[in-house]
Amino acid sequence: MNEYAVLASSFEGDAVAADDVTESRLLLAEYDRIKEEQKARIGFRDNLLYFTLAASTAVLAITAQNRRAQMLLAVPVICLVLGWTYLVNDEKISAIGRYIRDQMGPRLAELSDVRGAVFGWEAYHRHDASRTTRKRLQTAVDLFAYLAVPLTCVIAFWCSRSVHPLLLIVSIVQTLALAMLAWQFLHYAER
Repeated sequence: MNEYAVLASSFEGDAVAADDVTESRLLLAEYDRIKEEQKARIGFRDNLLYFTLAASTAVLAITAQNRRAQMLLAVPVICLVLGWTYLVNDEKISAIGRYIRDQMGPRLAELSDVRGAVFGWEAYHRHDASRTTRKRLQTAVDLFAYLAVPLTCVIAFWCSRSVHPLLLIVSIVQTLALAMLAWQFLHYAER
């Protein structure tokens, strides 16, 4: 059985014969799978933000307790790694939505002779009057968590008495990497 037949059989159970495989069924099975992936990515992405804030707060607490400014340089590393992971997942979530709207929906509508949008929610929720404001606020929150917090830590390190040449170089490299991450957040911010 080819991969399309396997995909179709997973849509309705193992009782589907290869003869019952149609492009419409395949598209619906793919839709179910891709929406599950999108749902999992959304949960993972949202938890990354909470984890980033918790990890950064833990490093700040340990730094304050030990009075070692060098430890502040751990926050940019945390934010770079988790911020990039957040951004990649966010882009994939958006790509799934675009794929459903631009490829799957029109193809299924064509196959089923439906007039109007198939998978209407994929386009409908994007026309909310407050969407632009929410997207801008979310971008601001993302930039705060993944850029402002680590940059504040770098600046605090620079203002401390713990600035050694090697750590200064590390902090400058971190600042450049954070600037690149910020550009990526702004570049991929969906309008």
